[in-house]
Amino acid sequence: MTIGFIGGSGIYEALPLENTRTEKVTTPFGDPSAPLEIGEFGDTGREVVFLPRHGPDHQRSPTDLPYGANVYALKEAGVEYVLASNAVGSLREELPPRTLVVPDQIYDRTKRRDLSYFGDGVVVHQPFTRPYSPKLVSHLAESARAATDADVAEGGTYVCIEGPQYSTRAESEFYRDQGWEVVGMTAIPEAKLAREAEMAYATLAGVTDYDVWKADSEVTLQEVLENAAENEEAIKETVEHAIRTFPEDLVCEAHGSLEGTINTPPEAIPAETREKLEPFIGSYLDD
Repeated sequence: MTIGFIGGSGIYEALPLENTRTEKVTTPFGDPSAPLEIGEFGDTGREVVFLPRHGPDHQRSPTDLPYGANVYALKEAGVEYVLASNAVGSLREELPPRTLVVPDQIYDRTKRRDLSYFGDGVVVHQPFTRPYSPKLVSHLAESARAATDADVAEGGTYVCIEGPQYSTRAESEFYRDQGWEVVGMTAIPEAKLAREAEMAYATLAGVTDYDVWKADSEVTLQEVLENAAENEEAIKETVEHAIRTFPEDLVCEAHGSLEGTINTPPEAIPAETREKLEPFIGSYLDD
């Protein structure tokens, strides 16, 4: 199996891999955030593909990230499972900074992002009821509890905002009133695109702040960076443990999830669109 790891804020270097190679790739959706670093993880024989979401020097903002190119590049590299990390703000008193959260739901509040690979002559209606693969969520949470001393919360909703500004107090209080757990800027469209690529996907979110709902809380970049740095070791330890103990026969609902979802007859799909999306829909159209 091939496992992808998308590193969020604070995670700019790959895990300890052996026999590594760096591949600079391009895709029909542009260039990914950085070249792919590919190698074998220890004595597991498992291939891991690492990609820093924001680039090696955090040059890209959440709105302008090449999400489509990033996920496409991982798909082309043979990735079947994606482990991601995110820096998030907490909407709950019981989830203080430096807590690790493995969410199981997403609420999309973005406004300016391309949310799908499909269009340009092909219509696909794909279920997204469980945006994070439940089996991967459980495996990541178990790995976090086993590998770190951090407080770990399994489940909860990640509300994804546009950014790059942090929330207003009114927005933050609204998110709390909905019962959501954490707020961040990068879950969407990454999770949606991973599902369209039929890759199982889950994320490990490191809490960096209390957002701005608390009367005595005002998010600063310094606070976020300091707590992201403290979360970095725990996140890497969790991901390493997750890869080391990854089940050999883990089948997720994302795999094969395009079956029966392509609403456009093959003969009506433009040749250019079909060629661009060949890694995703080619086998279904051939059938």
